[in-house]
Amino acid sequence: GVIFWVIAVAHGDLEPAEGRGRTPCVMQVHGFMAAFLFSIETQTTIGYGLRCVTEECPVAVFMVVAQSIVGCIIDSFMIGAIMAKMARPKKRAQTLLFSHNAVVALRDGKLCLMWRVGNLRKSHIVEAHVRAQLIKPRVTEEGEYIPLDQIDIDVGFDKGLDRIFLVSPITILHEIDEASPLFGISRQDLETDDFEIVVILEGMVEATAMTTQARSSYLANEILWGHRFEPVLFEEKNQYKIDYSHFHKTYEVPSTPRCSAKDLVENKFLLPSANSFCYENELAFLSRDEEDEADGDQDGRSPQARHDFDRPQAGGGG
Repeated sequence: GVIFWVIAVAHGDLEPAEGRGRTPCVMQVHGFMAAFLFSIETQTTIGYGLRCVTEECPVAVFMVVAQSIVGCIIDSFMIGAIMAKMARPKKRAQTLLFSHNAVVALRDGKLCLMWRVGNLRKSHIVEAHVRAQLIKPRVTEEGEYIPLDQIDIDVGFDKGLDRIFLVSPITILHEIDEASPLFGISRQDLETDDFEIVVILEGMVEATAMTTQARSSYLANEILWGHRFEPVLFEEKNQYKIDYSHFHKTYEVPSTPRCSAKDLVENKFLLPSANSFCYENELAFLSRDEEDEADGDQDGRSPQARHDFDRPQAGGGG
């Protein structure tokens, strides 16, 4: 509006019609307010018809073209920003939960690295899959020092086990075998080694189909050797109940070998029987029940801490 007003002043369009004697640059512009209204009509393409640019001033014609182009650019940016804001998942990654610690324990007779992931919202993560990498310094055979060497940790990619259905908290498993970068690490090595395990959970938000990613990491001192996660899924009256208050809790399994998986394979240590594991689980559950009874006054915790959903019934079609 200011530019059109300056053009009108310079061309003498604001003078009385009797003394003007020539065609104005913009018809029906007799002051700043009229110039401002003409600018608004040009940018918003309203065009009431009372005001229009004449061929008298090429500068005014150029300004109309320039303002039209700038108006289109501004509209495009505003529409894009609004749509991106509306479609963006609001803090979705913050509702994807990782356990505070990773654990190492026997699973089916093999040492395994495990950590737990969960989804606090009832909406699902579509095509959810997990990845993990070990980051540690390394010196090559040629003497080159690599401060942050990245090594993939297999979480079942070849078998499709890395793709998960996150309807309830799931324990992610990495089998420590000959191909694992943790094959030669024992319980004592965790106290001195300098490395970090980065874990990544990716998927699409069910409502918007937008990709979301949540990350966490575990240092060597955050990996608990000889521990397992406490259960969080319980069955009550044909329903499964998830208790997130036990999501990060672990219990110790004293019978876990302290040696590395490499020593376990080469020396063929005798593994404890399955009965001992069941007995340890029973002790852990009993101790947890005693703690729950002692803290019975705290049953009024927020409803976000507990999720209920119906147990699938066999033959329950509808």
